[in-house]
Amino acid sequence: MSVLPILRTGALHLAGALVLGLCLGLPASAAGTGYVFVSNERSDSVWVFDPANDFELVAEIPTSSRPRDMQFNIDRTRLYVACGDDDVIDVIDVASLSVVDYVPTGRSPEMFVLNENETQIFVSNEENSTAQVIDVASKVIIHEIPTGAEPEGVLLTEDETTLYVTSEIADMVHVIDTASGTVVDNVIVGTRPRRFELVKDDTELWVSDELSGSVTIIDAATNEVIDQLQFLPPGFREVDVTPVGILLSEDGQTMYVTLGRANHIAYVDVETREIEDYTLVGSRAWSLALSAEGTQLYVTNGLSDDMSVIDLETRSNVRSIPTGRVPHSIVVDDEPA
Repeated sequence: MSVLPILRTGALHLAGALVLGLCLGLPASAAGTGYVFVSNERSDSVWVFDPANDFELVAEIPTSSRPRDMQFNIDRTRLYVACGDDDVIDVIDVASLSVVDYVPTGRSPEMFVLNENETQIFVSNEENSTAQVIDVASKVIIHEIPTGAEPEGVLLTEDETTLYVTSEIADMVHVIDTASGTVVDNVIVGTRPRRFELVKDDTELWVSDELSGSVTIIDAATNEVIDQLQFLPPGFREVDVTPVGILLSEDGQTMYVTLGRANHIAYVDVETREIEDYTLVGSRAWSLALSAEGTQLYVTNGLSDDMSVIDLETRSNVRSIPTGRVPHSIVVDDEPA
């Protein structure tokens, strides 16, 4: 195990990170607000909406440059935001809606996860082709693991023994042993793999393949590819179908997949792997999240600078909410106060 101190010009980053959020309407509240948080890559900000108040824009929180993936801690008091152009993960205080700290990373962090006790961050660094394991309290790198070029998706198994990382250029999923910090297997999937979901009691790993227009399904026990699903919504060419976001429904029966330039969401029956339906959304559907009640699906659309709201009972797009420029990720503060 290698333990490396992180050397950075932290004072400069911290000075920027401590800028307070611009509260536009309602006063800041503690966790359990039901607020929807959207990171905007080109606005260098996280926008906060209140769905209980007609999606009123509550705050615009300035962040470090190019905010992308976001994760809450367990009690929803902190929101972590990967900021690709400043090589940090900002830490937002949910009560004050302001950036209060940061964690340095490798070059261009994109996606990450926290372990269960929130002591470690597992992050993919797009520009230096590594995954890192970082101690949250000390901000020290515990492992730095070489990957294929442009790593993106990260997924930590529930027992925290295995980390999966996609490599966009290598068309590969890396299987990493977290104890040793080493790659123990590589699985060839579709072209430009992006994100993950584990289904069926974690026996199947589903991977979105952006440039293959597909989702690859891997047997999690053997690391063998067992199926590949192709998407083609009505009226679109195969080349336009670029899956990225992937999310399992709360009952585990339906997989939601964003189709990028095809501007649709696909619904897949997890048991039969049948593609059941499509819903038209905004331009370049990217990431997605369920509402606090689980009755609506929120989708960020990177080229139309908005968020679609889908009613899951009718599978219809019922509303478009303007966001900042190039919205990337979306999370919901859905835990009761």
